[in-house]
Amino acid sequence: MRVSRDALRHFHRQNHELCITPQVIREFWNVSTRPITVNGLGYDVPAADRLVSRIETLFTLLPDSLETFRKWRLLVVKHEVKGAKVHDAHMVASAASHDVSSILTFNAADFERYSDVTAFDPASLPS
Repeated sequence: MRVSRDALRHFHRQNHELCITPQVIREFWNVSTRPITVNGLGYDVPAADRLVSRIETLFTLLPDSLETFRKWRLLVVKHEVKGAKVHDAHMVASAASHDVSSILTFNAADFERYSDVTAFDPASLPS
């Protein structure tokens, strides 16, 4: 958790606009409300809602759009994306639709196939 906060501070200090997509909020909700016994955080709905509200104040929410969907379709065909990796392609499509050039992720290797964005691992950034 600390490495994530440090990475966000790093980009904030450099005056980057910090953005998030509805997909990330959905994935956060999933992990937040999932029981600890199955690799979740075990929060109840009111706690998850408070956290999402806080996230929405800290980040610009980039809306999903028809353009994002069309870019996603092109990416999954071009890169022969299968299975759960379709979510990564959606993140790239969303970024491209909103002229965002970088993604912060603990799975930077998953984004190497895409030339549309540069993926940064929070652990690779100075604190």
